[in-house]
Amino acid sequence: MLPTLNGRIQTRIFLLAVVGSIWTLIITPVLPTGASLGASYGATFSVLLVVLVLGVLWELVYHGIQQFRWEKDWPTLFGLLTGIPEGLLVWFLFAGGAIPWIDSLPGPAFAVHFVSTWLIVWLVANGPMRVPFIHWRINGGRLV
Repeated sequence: MLPTLNGRIQTRIFLLAVVGSIWTLIITPVLPTGASLGASYGATFSVLLVVLVLGVLWELVYHGIQQFRWEKDWPTLFGLLTGIPEGLLVWFLFAGGAIPWIDSLPGPAFAVHFVSTWLIVWLVANGPMRVPFIHWRINGGRLV
């Protein structure tokens, strides 16, 4: 399957909204935030939302870079490693106060939440996602 730009964006939104939200609901109570549970959920879901919104913009950047590759796609490992610059950008936005209306997560809590969410979403995209969405592979990653 060669995912199209539209397919990658749809897949990212779907996986972060469904799998990312479920995982955030599960992991937030055990994160070392030092805040109330409500504030912790607010911060972790804010991180998830920022990752989703910025992720759509990242897909445009990745699409441009992929045009220089012969097969116009990333190797699977690159899809996993793209979490590094994305995570760093989101951390700097939160820790640097660029998003002042949202409480920041402490560094360890952010790292555990972001890395575990990224790994789970990546694993689902490269494994179980292919079972219930058979046409997802044929349609270049498009769900709609």
